[in-house]
Amino acid sequence: MEMNPISLMPIEEIMRLALADRPELRVNLSGVELRNPVVPASGCFGYGYGMAEYYDIDCLGSISFKGTTREPRFGNPLPRVAECPAGMINSVGLQNPGIDRVISDELPRMRAAFHQPVIANISGFSIDEYVECCEKIDKEDGVAIIELNVSCPNVHGGGMSFGTQCGSVEEVTREVRKVVSKPLYVKLSPNVTDIVSIASAAVEEGADGICLINTMLGMRIDIRTRRPVIANVMGGFSGDAIFPVAVRMVYQVAKACGVPVMGCGGVSTARDVIEMMMAGATAVQVGAANLRDPYACPRIIASLPAEMERLGISSLSEIIGACK
Repeated sequence: MEMNPISLMPIEEIMRLALADRPELRVNLSGVELRNPVVPASGCFGYGYGMAEYYDIDCLGSISFKGTTREPRFGNPLPRVAECPAGMINSVGLQNPGIDRVISDELPRMRAAFHQPVIANISGFSIDEYVECCEKIDKEDGVAIIELNVSCPNVHGGGMSFGTQCGSVEEVTREVRKVVSKPLYVKLSPNVTDIVSIASAAVEEGADGICLINTMLGMRIDIRTRRPVIANVMGGFSGDAIFPVAVRMVYQVAKACGVPVMGCGGVSTARDVIEMMMAGATAVQVGAANLRDPYACPRIIASLPAEMERLGISSLSEIIGACK
């Protein structure tokens, strides 16, 4: 594989490139302009201000902050993480301080460190909870897009249970749409047999766009103890290994549904971003790569112009859905 020269640069030079104003990198997500399509995925970047201690996070297109529920959640019991070839399994379980604390404490700290559009990832255990949390976050000036997470595999009685059937996706999208005015994106699970029918159900009930994919359901066993590695037994499998599945689903949904798509799943390089956008993504979320390399997103952003030049791409917006 060809060596990426960006990987050899000092971080100061990478940041200079990542922060440069490059109109050819800009994309528009349901009326929200992003300086580039690179977005840290929910759960892999906290609320951003922690990473702002290490680099200027304004280089990012947006941030999808930690999945938020009505009540505070400690999350699942330990251990929560298992290593895998070309990826990892996590079962954090939506650990968060609850919607009211997110609004009163986390959002102000986030907006002090990050001055680009923000994506609010909202999860829940009932339709009423989704509606309440979305209605509250919709009123916040610091939030540009609401990401309705109906696909978390790490909680019982919520999350993914809403995203695996057309009927429940229709219901939660319809009820949330009634109370929000901001662009609404529904984040879907790959753990279904027909992703197009699920995405279509969300769009028919008012979703402005779709985000996919969330993690796949996986498991590891400790062969010495003969017990699951993760206390919750199973968890979300993410990382490079799931990238082809994500590309396939983005391609299917973008072609079938005619709404903007945020692609996510196994993205770790500028080439991955371009491939995902050619499949139909308007923006591309980066998840597990941030846990392996805290500077993953700036490296990707800094690498994009050279990759575009190599491929004869003058603007990223022109390649969205370019694969026919």
